[in-house]
Amino acid sequence: MKNSDDKAAPEKLSPEAQAWSQLIVEEYGIRDAAGRLLLLTALEAFDRMRQAQAAIREDGATVLDRFGQVKAHPLLTVERDARGQMLSALRSLNLDIEVK
Repeated sequence: MKNSDDKAAPEKLSPEAQAWSQLIVEEYGIRDAAGRLLLLTALEAFDRMRQAQAAIREDGATVLDRFGQVKAHPLLTVERDARGQMLSALRSLNLDIEVK
């Protein structure tokens, strides 16, 4: 039996991720617990990626270390890893996603 909040996105996700969650659940009919968990994992990684991107956009791709030397922003690796985690979780869902 489906309840009324069957399509509701987890509140801990950003509004952007919640919108993606509802769209994907509706379009692909993800109803099982495992599918929902994989989608949640993908969207948590999406939010982490967006947070890292915002900080990088604000600070720049490079920062100065304590010695005044230029180095890559530490959140570049967070962004990369979160993107990989998101894509991996989405692939695990076996969705037929078209990029437009």
